[in-house]
Amino acid sequence: ANVMATGFRLGVKHRTPVTIGYPTVDLDTLYVDGALKVFDARGVEVRYRAVARRIRIENGAVTGVLLADGTEVPADAVVCAVPNSNIGGLLDDLPEHPEIYAAADKLGYTPIVSTNLYLDRALGTESAFEGLIGGTGVIDEVFDRQIMHGRSTERAWLYCLTTSGAYEQIHKSNEEIVDEQLALLRRYYPAAREAQVVQAQVVKMPKATFSQVVGTDALRPPQRTSVASLVLAGDWTATDWSATMESAVQSAARS
Repeated sequence: ANVMATGFRLGVKHRTPVTIGYPTVDLDTLYVDGALKVFDARGVEVRYRAVARRIRIENGAVTGVLLADGTEVPADAVVCAVPNSNIGGLLDDLPEHPEIYAAADKLGYTPIVSTNLYLDRALGTESAFEGLIGGTGVIDEVFDRQIMHGRSTERAWLYCLTTSGAYEQIHKSNEEIVDEQLALLRRYYPAAREAQVVQAQVVKMPKATFSQVVGTDALRPPQRTSVASLVLAGDWTATDWSATMESAVQSAARS
């Protein structure tokens, strides 16, 4: 509801329609491949599994980033784009870090569980994604990969179920989650009552997003900090949107 309300509000403000889209390719193709080509063309170095521990600030300016292995990467500017649950310690040299840490803690996090069910028959869905109220989380969504991507059903029909606000489900075993989600489908889709699971995959994200509950919007910190060469980015910072990719993109534009 928050996402829809924001879309309507911004649409009226900018006289531009707001649409909801979804990728028709895998996420590597969508996000990674093109970015790596741009990085390579511009001489950008990407370091994998390099865990940052602290952003060094001296005399009001960024000097580098201290890594977990003790090495330090020199830098004259830093974009700190980490989830609120991972911000602790990184900004210790920033004067306003206590306020940012406190806000990050109060924003908390929301778990999400995604379950990919390969079934031996179609469910009879009418659209690419459908919301189910009264399921195992705050809201459960069913994504029909056949409608979304024109996927072949020669081997099985693929349905991806996403549970937002999976506070209880996140602690269950994969087998329990699969059984629970299949039961949910059978409650809403008559065709699922005799369906058999060919294969299943469960993806748990304990800290998928920050927790956008009533009264927390004012906690979200701005992207700019008191140090001109250090900015924050991420969906949890102050944007027009809730915990969405749109929020993350807007945070980057504002930083």
